[in-house]
Amino acid sequence: MPKNTLTITDNRTGKTYEIPVEHDTINAMDLRQIKVNPDDFGMMSYDPGFKNTASTKSKITYIDGEKGILRYRGYPIEQLAENCKYLEVSYLILNGELPTQEQYDEWEYEILHHTFIHENVKQLMHAFRYDAHPMSMFISIVAAMSTYYPEARNIFDLQARHKQIVRLIAKVPTIAAFTYRHSRGLPYVYPDNDLSYTGNFLNMLDKMTQMKYQPNPVLERALDVLFILHADHEQNCGTAAMRVIGSSHPDPYSAVAGAAGALYGPLHGGANEAVLRMLMEIGDVKNVPDFIKQVKNRERLLMGFGHRVYKNYDPRARIIKQVADEVFEVTGRNPLLDIALELERIALEDDFFIQRKLYPNVDFYSGIIYQAMGFPVSMFPVLFAIPRTTGWLAQWVEMLEDPEQKIARPRQIYLGEDKRDFVPMDQRG
Repeated sequence: MPKNTLTITDNRTGKTYEIPVEHDTINAMDLRQIKVNPDDFGMMSYDPGFKNTASTKSKITYIDGEKGILRYRGYPIEQLAENCKYLEVSYLILNGELPTQEQYDEWEYEILHHTFIHENVKQLMHAFRYDAHPMSMFISIVAAMSTYYPEARNIFDLQARHKQIVRLIAKVPTIAAFTYRHSRGLPYVYPDNDLSYTGNFLNMLDKMTQMKYQPNPVLERALDVLFILHADHEQNCGTAAMRVIGSSHPDPYSAVAGAAGALYGPLHGGANEAVLRMLMEIGDVKNVPDFIKQVKNRERLLMGFGHRVYKNYDPRARIIKQVADEVFEVTGRNPLLDIALELERIALEDDFFIQRKLYPNVDFYSGIIYQAMGFPVSMFPVLFAIPRTTGWLAQWVEMLEDPEQKIARPRQIYLGEDKRDFVPMDQRG
């Protein structure tokens, strides 16, 4: 009967080592026994960008990139997007099970009655320049919130921890809406707890002189679906940042702010903005073939195609494509959609892209939808951060409760100078 081990022979010494295999992985610390000399540090693995290194065991999100599968707690993303509200999915991600009606009603009430933020936050908002980037403001305000809730540092007090989770999920749409209104020079709109989670967000964005704002149900539902699709995505850059920061045990506001900082980058949460700019540069459907030729010649980058994990059609992209049609029935057809559809059609039929497994990802259509709904491109990463807060917090809790987790401290391969003696300045050549 085969053993669940890996045998490694060190050709430098001729020694053989038998290392246990669990879940198709080996424990990196087991490599430390492989040494040339007894006083050596021991063997390490080298993996820049963590392309093939598992840093945690998780029960939250499952991805099969080869087959284009995404599941939250075992549930296919397609089923959740079709049947659930965002708050229902957030409960699932945090608690491991879909809520009963009673559990959902209690959860929704709890979230919707923590949407207001401290009045002093408005003063902080006014301190930003009129042209400050919404994501920079969002990160700053989330970090500052830890000063309003000093009990947030009690991260192993389950009651205090739960309250911060509720506060963060409830308040990030309010913060996001305030950044939007600030950038437009408009007065801030307070939450309306009679509305749904996404309906209230639309209210805080759009309300002007109405006595009672009524969100468009199609746009409200579209945001719900987009939030569901972005709620978690395994160990991506932002989530890894959340776990790394959280491993030193700060309050969750500081950790979420750090995760949002990671999300801010154009290679992560800003990717849909890059797609939109690409489509605007193409300008017309007739220019797509020439653009494709430039991509093949490595003169241009094809944004919104390909993914570090997915080597198949991103399942989220299929869902968003359907949502786009519903949104455009309300907002009118975004002319960039025709360019995107033609770009997708050619790429999916061209061997150049098929061989490289470059399929549309979630960013390819989401930016077009957000633009059609009236969001400026600067708001795109903020719109990503709102739902991802749930995933970050679920991953954070899982990390805190995992007895195997320690403070994050990667190793390095030192390639600098060996020991050198100090030389006085007047003797340096």
